Amino acid sequence: MDEPFGLRPLQVAVLANLKKNAPTWPGMSPDQWDDLDSETTVAALLAALERGGHRATFLEGDRTLFGNLEKLRPDICFNICEGHFGDAREAQVPALLEMLRIPYTGSKVLTLSLALDKPMTKRVLSYHGLPTPEFQVFERGGEPLDARLAFPLFVKPSREGTGMGVSAQSIVHDEAELRAQLRAIFARYDQPALVERFIEGREVTVGVVGNLMPPVARRMPEDEGAPRVSKGLHFFPPLEVDMARYPAEEGGIYSNRLKVELAHEFHYHCPAPLRQGQVERLQRLTAAVFRVTGCLDVARVDYRLDAANGDEPLILEINPLPGLNPGYSDLCVEAAADGWSYEALINRILTEACQRYGLG
Repeated sequence: MDEPFGLRPLQVAVLANLKKNAPTWPGMSPDQWDDLDSETTVAALLAALERGGHRATFLEGDRTLFGNLEKLRPDICFNICEGHFGDAREAQVPALLEMLRIPYTGSKVLTLSLALDKPMTKRVLSYHGLPTPEFQVFERGGEPLDARLAFPLFVKPSREGTGMGVSAQSIVHDEAELRAQLRAIFARYDQPALVERFIEGREVTVGVVGNLMPPVARRMPEDEGAPRVSKGLHFFPPLEVDMARYPAEEGGIYSNRLKVELAHEFHYHCPAPLRQGQVERLQRLTAAVFRVTGCLDVARVDYRLDAANGDEPLILEINPLPGLNPGYSDLCVEAAADGWSYEALINRILTEACQRYGLG
């Protein structure tokens, strides 16, 4: 595996935010940095890229990055930075890279800013007629509930990943529970809360690598069945979280605790037990979300299958920076189920970016 997919050896900077390097302060939320990466993930990325024939160096994505990039002068960056502060924190490192005109893997500034803001993403999906649960955004605890929404509802922070702020208590059944959960979100995360119709059903995620064939507008074409809607994308087998294997107190929710504390005890079905028509429907929706949000190279789209409506898939969110821990991250599990090694997955993401930038 000296030069996978025909790439010449490159100097690759792996950019990440390690949990051990994150800032701390008195009174910070205990899950403040749950979406940051571990040394294990970074080590796996470095090894995978080196097995692909490249020279790989880790750089922390903080204020030291500018100077370190000037010293290293990489051909391309493999970016998984989540950022530390700000509404668009995942877009900060890509913005710096674009200013310096350094190529990088993954989606660009606008997409990363959009996808981190769940309500804005849902507005884009709704505009394009893509199915997502009805929702309302609360900035204050006393705002009246939209009459179009009915209990049970689901409450979560607007701009967090890794299931932060998501637990069995996120499902609320009446006004009292709603107001209590809103207060909890405001106090802990200091940001608006997203309230959406709770979908009783299976939780499924679909990973994808590749890029849509250009030119690509961020809209659905008139002929949504045209081959070009998804041409250039490779879909991995859908993964279903096996909620029956987890404690009942989790409430059937893929919660923060499951994603962090119990990550090494991940229970799933991959490929998910779905009919071929369901898989094709999920792939079409994944391609559509990838398109309208402007994703590049890699992404993962999360769904709930609405049991009350014939298991119709409803889009929960898109993650253009999916986890890449080789042991338990959803995308890596899906790739393995498709017969891909971890090294093949990582080097394919790199290759997709290099092809966009014309690096050979």
